[in-house]
Amino acid sequence: MIEEVRNHLTEKIIPFWKKLHDDMGGFYGYVDFDLNVNKEAEKGCILNSRILWFFASAYKVLKDESLLREAKHAFEFMTNYCVDRENGGVYWSLTHDGKPLDTTKHTYNQAFAIYGLGAYYEVTKDESALKLACDLYELIESKMRDEKGYLEAFSKNFEPISNEKLSENGVEAKRSMNTLLHVMEGYTELYRVAPQERVANSLREILDITDEKIYNRKLRRQEVFFDLDYNSLIDLYSYGHDIESAWLINRTTEILGDKNYIEKMGEMTKVLADNVYKVAFDGHSIPAEAEKGIVKQDRVWWVQAEGINGFLDAYQKDPSRKEYLEAAESIWEYIKKYVVDKREDAEWYWYVNPDGSAAREPIVEPWKCPYHNGRMCLEVITRNVT
Repeated sequence: MIEEVRNHLTEKIIPFWKKLHDDMGGFYGYVDFDLNVNKEAEKGCILNSRILWFFASAYKVLKDESLLREAKHAFEFMTNYCVDRENGGVYWSLTHDGKPLDTTKHTYNQAFAIYGLGAYYEVTKDESALKLACDLYELIESKMRDEKGYLEAFSKNFEPISNEKLSENGVEAKRSMNTLLHVMEGYTELYRVAPQERVANSLREILDITDEKIYNRKLRRQEVFFDLDYNSLIDLYSYGHDIESAWLINRTTEILGDKNYIEKMGEMTKVLADNVYKVAFDGHSIPAEAEKGIVKQDRVWWVQAEGINGFLDAYQKDPSRKEYLEAAESIWEYIKKYVVDKREDAEWYWYVNPDGSAAREPIVEPWKCPYHNGRMCLEVITRNVT
């Protein structure tokens, strides 16, 4: 599996994203289902942050200098265009030629910029990348939260606005599990490459919020959308986010090195992985979510990738649970058969239907990126799974 995944990364995923390199700056932001590249489509700043993280992280593992050049290209686009030098923070999106398009300042977006910058700093030791990551951390802590935790969407001047971007299923969330998870992820990367006690304290607070407000012990899952007081707004079980959270939380506690949190959060992550395995995994793949008990049967690309990461991590935590290793291997077989787009110069489908047919959705757009599947490849290659 490791060899297959390495080949898939180097022969399929990396070449696909390299071809989206735009000499004008950044990477082309849209490829339709028929593999037509729209060179004048908007460029999502989350997409660019994730591309930055991907190429920097791939370079760390593969030591291919061409990957470092792509990471530098993404970094220069971020610093020259994505960052609002007047008001601070990273925009939501830009025009194809780098002008601000959607000037929303979303907490989620700042977190992914930190994530990408941390990975880039690790492989380059470029102090400007670390400074920008630290500035964004300070911005989140000073302007994008309150005494109870992290808020969501703001105008370019940091006035609160509607959070439709990170809300779904007919509700508008004032707080979300998804944003909190990725703030944790960004802060973890920053702490890993440049440890600061203040960032460590922020991570402990996020873990406490997750434990006390997000995690539903009775239902053995996380809640997804909340009001300002952390009242859940909808009966929604996000299988993909729960299996992703399980291994990301474990990574955070390991990097923190705090035995109390390793133990406390380890109990939660064990339950999250076990419940997804029992409730959602069908022997081959994982559906995206269930609303009010009704399962949405689409097999989304990122959910399958995170399923491999989560089950491999759960197996390493408890090698007696060999079924987790078998689940990861089975999902990989499913991905190869159905989710990988076998056309030349293609990557992965957005999702496949229950019968295995591909949905006619974009291959690239502001949310469709090399972050989940590229990261899965890097995790498989670098984890010492025995």
